[in-house]
Amino acid sequence: MRTVFAVFGDPVGHSLSPVMHNAAFEALGMDYTYHAFKVGKEELKDALAGAKAMGFGGVNLTVPLKQEALSIVDADPLAAAIGAVNTIDFKEGMKGYNTDGLGAKRALEEEDVDIRGSEVLIAGAGGAARAIAFQFARDGASVTIANRTPERALELAADVSAVGKVRGCGFENLRALIGESDILVNCTVLGMHPDTERTIVTSEDMHPDLTVFDIVYNPLETRLLKEAKLAGAKPVNGIMMLVYQGAEAFRIWTGVEPPVDIMKRAVLEELQT
Repeated sequence: MRTVFAVFGDPVGHSLSPVMHNAAFEALGMDYTYHAFKVGKEELKDALAGAKAMGFGGVNLTVPLKQEALSIVDADPLAAAIGAVNTIDFKEGMKGYNTDGLGAKRALEEEDVDIRGSEVLIAGAGGAARAIAFQFARDGASVTIANRTPERALELAADVSAVGKVRGCGFENLRALIGESDILVNCTVLGMHPDTERTIVTSEDMHPDLTVFDIVYNPLETRLLKEAKLAGAKPVNGIMMLVYQGAEAFRIWTGVEPPVDIMKRAVLEELQT
């Protein structure tokens, strides 16, 4: 009987995870299949219990379920510290992980960008920003979290301070903060389809030694990344964060090294159709 994996969320129809994981399963000749299921917060506990009872191999979670899962699963220390779970493994109960920050780290490493010792400016204070801030601070970066609502940035910085060096602030001094930074990470939705002309900053705010990492991947080249090129900065799009967080989930579930290139190709082909 074919083993089923899934992503739960609401909305979930836009998810690229089925395309990515099914391409990997097929390439490795694994008798596995991956599907997307619409699941609301109030349905999550029953949905996870049902998935485990039916023999699912594992589940990914997307909005709005990542925080809700903390009270249901046995979260590993990093996921517990982040306060969100995006991957659940059923081999021993329900073990929860968060692979988002690791996905971001590996996306930068692929571009020869070293996080350790870097000054990292994260724009935004939502779920993705939280995972990335914890991962990067834990890995030796000095992190600044800037958010349009400064209180949210300060709250997140207070949480992240348990694992590393971090501060929080508003957007009012963004240009000066960028001038002090080695890496800018956009964790806001500015520039995401269909509002593709929006951007947090322009080329005038950047410098040539800056790496600009936009976790938005639709469009592949956001306005922010175009501005980075104009400034002579290094642009990094969000595709590989998506792929690497999925690859880590694949590794957790199967114990097999994932075919990252095939997963990337499947995602790019889907985005370009």
